[in-house]
Amino acid sequence: MSRLAQTHGLNDVQQEILKTVRDFVDKEIIPVATELEHRDEYPQQIVEGLKELGLFGLMIPEEYGGLGESLLTYALCVEEIARGWMSVSGIINTHFIVAYMLKQHGTQEQKDTFLPRMAAGEVRGAFSMSEPALGSDVSAISSKAVRDGEEYVLNGQKMWLTNGGTSTLVAVLTRSDEGHPEGTAPHKSMTTFLVEKEPGFGEVRPGLTIPGKIDKMGYKGVDTTELIMDNLRIPANRVLGGETGRGFYHMMDGVEVGRVNVAARGCGVAQRAFELGVSYAQQRQTFGKAIAQHQAIQFKLAEMATKVEAAHAMMANAARKKDSGERNDLEAGMAKYLASEYCKEVVEDAFRIHGGYGFSKEYEIERLYREAPMLLIGEGTAEIQKMIIGRRLLEEYRLQG
Repeated sequence: MSRLAQTHGLNDVQQEILKTVRDFVDKEIIPVATELEHRDEYPQQIVEGLKELGLFGLMIPEEYGGLGESLLTYALCVEEIARGWMSVSGIINTHFIVAYMLKQHGTQEQKDTFLPRMAAGEVRGAFSMSEPALGSDVSAISSKAVRDGEEYVLNGQKMWLTNGGTSTLVAVLTRSDEGHPEGTAPHKSMTTFLVEKEPGFGEVRPGLTIPGKIDKMGYKGVDTTELIMDNLRIPANRVLGGETGRGFYHMMDGVEVGRVNVAARGCGVAQRAFELGVSYAQQRQTFGKAIAQHQAIQFKLAEMATKVEAAHAMMANAARKKDSGERNDLEAGMAKYLASEYCKEVVEDAFRIHGGYGFSKEYEIERLYREAPMLLIGEGTAEIQKMIIGRRLLEEYRLQG
């Protein structure tokens, strides 16, 4: 185990879980990740291994068949998985957010129906907020749900759906004006629907189409898709929490823990980039000595290690705050912002240390260089994080009188 990014105060169970995940990453993910990524191939065997480890139910309560672990334990596992291959952590994250939303906000019937099967990995989750015509402005969504007897009819197009093809349960945010008079604030007229579907592409249930995978620069292997609803009929008992108009709050609660997850991913990718950089620097010779002996490279390694350590500390702090029951949007925003920015910088420095070989697909750093940018925009851009941070700081430090 490296000296960097250690987490103090973990109990024996947490330490054992992390050791198991770390061993799995080293033996089952790192050796095959680059090859699978270059083929844009879904890591089915890796996913089956994670199911056997119980990772899909890590934070699902024990009464539903999960491990009932904390957000901190989950984030530290994500950090380890992202160190191996960030795409795998994305497969877990979207599933986890839907399970978290169900645990926090679902009706008892919804929890009983989905959580045990989600803990076993039999039901795989995805969630959908974004649309083609909007990015960070969630309040501008145009997908609509209209009540029709004991059902709702959903129409619209959603975008950037991680696990869109492989998932069997999608939490979909739409506008629903039922019971909300004209002039109601946009965020108070949204509802989250629990949409069950078959895995795959094309028409996966009547009225619901997953067109195919979006071709991306990085973050490959995991399927990112659109979702098209054309008179999709959903029973009223599949409104998350059983009450319309609460969807925005449900999604923001999910995204808040998702930001801790993205911070953890940034930490994991940065750790791997540092490992690759410090290893290569001791092997590569120039001017008669290893490049690690040149002061310019030592300065880079010092900066990289400091960033890895700082990002990990902020990520762990944000997770612990949420676990304590306190509001953590400030800490989660800070952790996500810092970890994603530092990840990009650490990866670029490792890329520079590799010189021309960093540009070769034979070297792992090439993959990391394409993966890191996704963290700058996932779960809210850096600019959105700074808006959240700024507003919260003004609340905390408001002038009196």
